[in-house]
Amino acid sequence: MPDLAPATRADARRNRQAILATARRVFAEQGVQASLDGIAQRANVGNATLYRHFGSRCQLVAAALSEQMEKYAQMAAAAAAEPDPWNALRGYLTALCRMQAADRGLADLLTSDTLPDAAIDAARDNARRDVVRTIRRAQRAGALRADFAPQDILIILMANAGLVHRAGAHAPESSARLIALLLDGLQAASATPAAPPPSESELLTVMRGDALEAEPPGVRGEAAAGG
Repeated sequence: MPDLAPATRADARRNRQAILATARRVFAEQGVQASLDGIAQRANVGNATLYRHFGSRCQLVAAALSEQMEKYAQMAAAAAAEPDPWNALRGYLTALCRMQAADRGLADLLTSDTLPDAAIDAARDNARRDVVRTIRRAQRAGALRADFAPQDILIILMANAGLVHRAGAHAPESSARLIALLLDGLQAASATPAAPPPSESELLTVMRGDALEAEPPGVRGEAAAGG
């Protein structure tokens, strides 16, 4: 089969870029379960074109949010390198929850484990390693309550994600207030007895509870046929 003409390849690149740019905006506004038909419509492409470039919702979510997940990992690495451990943890949580409040897609992705993508898994694993290091440093310094566990980061992100979804246009300021209140309670000097955190396996079960919705039946067939 002959190679595609240059004009055809250029059109394909433009379509892919349009789909990705639109998906980022739509996922940020509506979360990762946003309508793929709506994304295609806003990108001015057909459904079959979308699925020729991204064979499933998972592929589109991974491509659209990969940069945000990389920023997430970089923030954790920066916190691990910050000399003051309490400032590191406070800055990390504040910045991360601010990102969640501005991007419902990221808020979804940080609190779920239903996306089979190697790059996103690596970003999540790297971030967790660096955050655990920051937590331990803050506890050794006597700044962070001794019973704080790595799982509590996910609990905070889940709480913030729920707030982001319900607060709508008021999400940024509501999220900022939530995190400020939580941070006061995380300081060792303010600690009072708390229930133990759920285990990592229990949280993983919760994170895997809502699989990403698959594409509508028949659409992939249309895409494969050139639609």
